[in-house]
Amino acid sequence: MNIVTKNKRRLRCEPLGEIVELPERPQRVVCLVSGWTEAIWEMGLAGRVVGVSKYCSRYVDTSGLAVAGDYLRVEEAELAALKPDLVLMTGGVQLGVARRLAKAGFPVFVLSLPDSFFGVLENIRRLGALLGEMGAAQALTAKMQARASAMQAVVPTRSPATYVELWFGRHPRMAGGLTYIHDMVEMAGCRNVFSDRAEGYLAIDRAAITAVQPELLVLFHEEDDHPLDVEEWREASGWSGPIIEAGITKGRNMLHDGPSLLDTSAWLRGEVARLGLFS
Repeated sequence: MNIVTKNKRRLRCEPLGEIVELPERPQRVVCLVSGWTEAIWEMGLAGRVVGVSKYCSRYVDTSGLAVAGDYLRVEEAELAALKPDLVLMTGGVQLGVARRLAKAGFPVFVLSLPDSFFGVLENIRRLGALLGEMGAAQALTAKMQARASAMQAVVPTRSPATYVELWFGRHPRMAGGLTYIHDMVEMAGCRNVFSDRAEGYLAIDRAAITAVQPELLVLFHEEDDHPLDVEEWREASGWSGPIIEAGITKGRNMLHDGPSLLDTSAWLRGEVARLGLFS
């Protein structure tokens, strides 16, 4: 429920379990989620942003903007100095930080982690609503939907069985069916071997991987902060097939949920084609 009073809105933020009071059109936004920072830029609203996370510069030009923190570390004094009228954060492991900042009196609003490509689109719509710019959000999501549809219309001769392993720092997970990463893989023309699993991020199960007999591995790791020695990983895991190595660069980041996730799908399709796995 939204209640508007004297150019202010009182909005229910479900992840926080609280009512948050925000301006109708926030003008001093701090965005600590790189995917939404990218979406704000794509909507032409970069001028509203006064602070970003240390990771946002990977996807947009944040020159001149204050770095308010990273995914899990935010200094309250530095954030307060920016005088934000909206602080954008996400759920998952960032939720604890969001609750701490909200309790300290910051105007925090949390959007949930998306479970699908459609969840990414919904978050962009919600982002547009928070900023008082529904038209810009609708235009961006329509553009993304059209591009996704065009990609899906080009059907490969065959869809290679693909296993995605994601290294969150030093904690590996397998991509299941309840994540936008599944949709990125499918839009690339591949078949996610764990698409039937009703989870987004599964604990590594080498026996299960062997049982589904993947032809291709997409291996994500953060090459700057937590680099993975791929050859050492190959030897330890026993994987002998082809590997497509994803990372933090825009257009090949399997974990990024901003508009350029479609660039990542297009990149992945190109890599699979280069390996000759579509025929």
